[in-house]
Amino acid sequence: MLLDDLSKDLGALRDAHLLRARRIVEPLPPGSPRAGHPAWIRMRETGADGTERVRDLLSFAGNDYLGLSRHPALVEAAREAAARYGVGSTASPSVCGHWEPHEQLERELAAFVGLPRATLFHSGYAANTGVIPALVERGDAVISDSLNHACLIDGARLSRAEVRIVPHLDLAALDAELRATAGARRRLVIADAVFSMDGDIAPIGEMLDLCERHDAWLMVDDAHGFGVLGEAGRGTHVHLGLAGRLSRGAQQRFIYMATLGKAAGVAGAFVAGVAPLVDWLVQRARTYMFATAAPPAQAQALRAALRVIAEEGWRRERLEQLRTLLRSGLLRQAATLLPSPTAIQPLIVGESAAAVDLMSRLLDVGLWTPAIRPPTVPAGTARLRISLSAAHEAADVQRLVNAIAAPHDAQASVAA
Repeated sequence: MLLDDLSKDLGALRDAHLLRARRIVEPLPPGSPRAGHPAWIRMRETGADGTERVRDLLSFAGNDYLGLSRHPALVEAAREAAARYGVGSTASPSVCGHWEPHEQLERELAAFVGLPRATLFHSGYAANTGVIPALVERGDAVISDSLNHACLIDGARLSRAEVRIVPHLDLAALDAELRATAGARRRLVIADAVFSMDGDIAPIGEMLDLCERHDAWLMVDDAHGFGVLGEAGRGTHVHLGLAGRLSRGAQQRFIYMATLGKAAGVAGAFVAGVAPLVDWLVQRARTYMFATAAPPAQAQALRAALRVIAEEGWRRERLEQLRTLLRSGLLRQAATLLPSPTAIQPLIVGESAAAVDLMSRLLDVGLWTPAIRPPTVPAGTARLRISLSAAHEAADVQRLVNAIAAPHDAQASVAA
């Protein structure tokens, strides 16, 4: 009976064009003209009839914004560390899993984003679902943007605090909710810094003004801004000119989270803020306390990534050039692009079936750009989420623009 219900529900998802399929991806094999190129993947899919299809694809799907996932410096750092430390940390951080590379990375991350302390988590999801319940509980209030990522939403729910949702980036509504929750013991405002499906940027400075006025914390999830935005890629808060302010009193109520599997090219996440905040998270964030720490080799790879992010500014420059090229090409076609100033470029299609159809047609000409459908985005706003990377070339972006304009006519460019 239970499995019958699941099968029925899966069928309903399939009929609504909302069923998600996992595809097996791997690098192109040695000897391929594009072997080792981070923007190219080999995808294997098994059809309903059991036959397997293998395709080599130019990917606009991942979050490897700076093209670091296969950078030789990161690979070598991980290899050397694995030889020295092994491939596992052996325990949670509070037992014996906090190795020297973890400690060094935390110090370097804190300095990189301009905040006093930092601590590592396994993922952005683990960070947000650990931090929020560690800071607020029953009798407290969380005020959350309506388009926040699922991990912020789930963290708020797990906290058991009262959760208030404000319309997307509506500062007047945020002010009103802060006034309405004045009786709460603690209040925490949570928002993405860069919204993952729209690519727009939160007005962190104005939100911080309101939090200071109403004595609330502000926690931002900078998964898609860290490494990409700001001087030397130091984050969205630096991009918005807040570095000086956050080096002074405002840092007392500012909580910064960023992931390390996107622009940094590896995996994991960290939370940065003042020392009492980080010390409390080490004591009370359950996703930190009760999880085996990441391998030391991962930390060493991330230390190498930080150096590359800071030193190779051409990667961010190329990303901006590609963004301009993509937007100008698609807007000339009267495409519906959201006004994103970031590497995330959402092309609105509308209905889920139409988005899946366009995704499939692009796959047929060697381009992988995923369709994003409800519940990830609101009904009627299904889209292709185009993710740009410094690993792309101008010709790659132009090929995508041409294929979107005439997907059936783009086959001739596949062999190029």
